[in-house]
Amino acid sequence: MKVRTQSKKVDKAWLNQHVNDPYVKQAQREGYRARAAYKLKEIDEALGLVRPGDHVVDLGSTPGAWSQYLRRRLITGGAAAGSLNGRIIALDLLPMEPIEGVQFIEGDFREEAVLAQLRQALQGGSAQLDLVVSDMAPNLSGIDSADAARISHLVELALDFALEQLKPGGALVVKLFHGSGYDELVRLFQAHFKVVKKIKPKASRPQSAETFLVGIGLKPQAQASMPSEGAKARP
Repeated sequence: MKVRTQSKKVDKAWLNQHVNDPYVKQAQREGYRARAAYKLKEIDEALGLVRPGDHVVDLGSTPGAWSQYLRRRLITGGAAAGSLNGRIIALDLLPMEPIEGVQFIEGDFREEAVLAQLRQALQGGSAQLDLVVSDMAPNLSGIDSADAARISHLVELALDFALEQLKPGGALVVKLFHGSGYDELVRLFQAHFKVVKKIKPKASRPQSAETFLVGIGLKPQAQASMPSEGAKARP
């Protein structure tokens, strides 16, 4: 199929920007699969979310840059290889090349059967997670109302999963976009978490509407049905 000249110009401009992106170059030097690793790195360094011994779920993990970063944080000295002190389960509807020590589940997070598989991987669904991170995003149609609904649905699914699986002192990181429905999602987080932070990492491209929402520490009503033993306090 032929590509229109205008599309070629857009693709060429994007490719030129990508090739010259300092985060792309840094990812290549440091062995990350994508520049997205530095978004999570900035968030973690600002809030101290990842700690040795943590159990973490990475939603929307492919190609695996976030899981790579998490793995390095759970290894003594931050090396790219070594014995993992903690647990990482990654999930995506697209395949992901294996990462040593990371358990990968391929499937659509919106499907109950896939969620059930993830819960089963978490030793039958008991609340045990210290951190849930989600870089999930839908394919955008350009229709604001439809896109807002898709984004909200993914964020709400991630929140529901986190409320079910997080330890009381745990944290949730999700990607979302400024626009219709953004304020409602912020209020939803504020209803469930003691601390809510809105972060636009420097690694996010300036022209992108993406931002990240972080919830830390479940409020008492969210903890009501969860065991508190072994919970970690986070700042």
